[in-house]
Amino acid sequence: MVTVLVFALLWARMDSGASDTVAVMPFMDDPGTYWMYLLSQAFGWSALLWAWGTVMLGLLLSGPRPARLPVSRQVLERWHRTTSLTTMALMFAHALMFAAELVRYETKVDWAERLWVAFADTLVPGWYDSGTGRIAIPIGQGALYLAIPLGLLFYVRHRIGANTWRRLHRFVIVVYVLSVWHTLLYGTNVWYGEWPRTVLWLLQLPVALLLLLRLLRPARRAERLGPPGGGAARPGWWVRAAGRAAAAAVLVGLVVVAVSGRDGGRDRPAHPPATAPHAQETD
Repeated sequence: MVTVLVFALLWARMDSGASDTVAVMPFMDDPGTYWMYLLSQAFGWSALLWAWGTVMLGLLLSGPRPARLPVSRQVLERWHRTTSLTTMALMFAHALMFAAELVRYETKVDWAERLWVAFADTLVPGWYDSGTGRIAIPIGQGALYLAIPLGLLFYVRHRIGANTWRRLHRFVIVVYVLSVWHTLLYGTNVWYGEWPRTVLWLLQLPVALLLLLRLLRPARRAERLGPPGGGAARPGWWVRAAGRAAAAAVLVGLVVVAVSGRDGGRDRPAHPPATAPHAQETD
């Protein structure tokens, strides 16, 4: 339902000419023709919303818990697993519909070549060679390729060991960071330095705050940062301390971005470009 609502909003904005996607690519002013691209965007935004939710739930479970919660820990864990699986499915659907749009677009070659081009541009790192996508698409691919194994490791944790699973599961935050980075670089709906981009930045404040709290006061006593020990334990202590300092710096940086309004958005051009996403392949 979230995806359907986002898709309907994107369709209405494109149909009315108010879409930032149309401002970036004016040729894409017909939602009936570019509905697969709109659906890819809808799946992407829905995936990011679900990723935000599952990361927040994970940080609540692994960090200092509020004194009173409306639901039990078991319910939170079930929600966390469900939102994690949903996020992975939506990320895959986002990539699939992007590939489908490329298949529709590549009309100058036969079907086999069109399918290969769409597959390579979507799923092979470094293959897509147009504009910002040369950086943004590999970042998104990295998020997808990390999300699947890290999310599914939960179901084999008894085989690999709980401690190994916990160590690996911490890297889920990297998946989320890559997803947000991909969106900021390539999401045409937040391309310009206007309120949608500001809202996306603001949504990262509670994530950064919960991450910092989770590092400062982890739920597991073994992960708490005591006084620095001697010998072999000292490097590990400094690594954990550096992680807490980095999380605090990220939080401060997000506050500065929100207050200053300097969020990396582009200026809206007086005469938008009229170029296609990339040159079509030929034999």
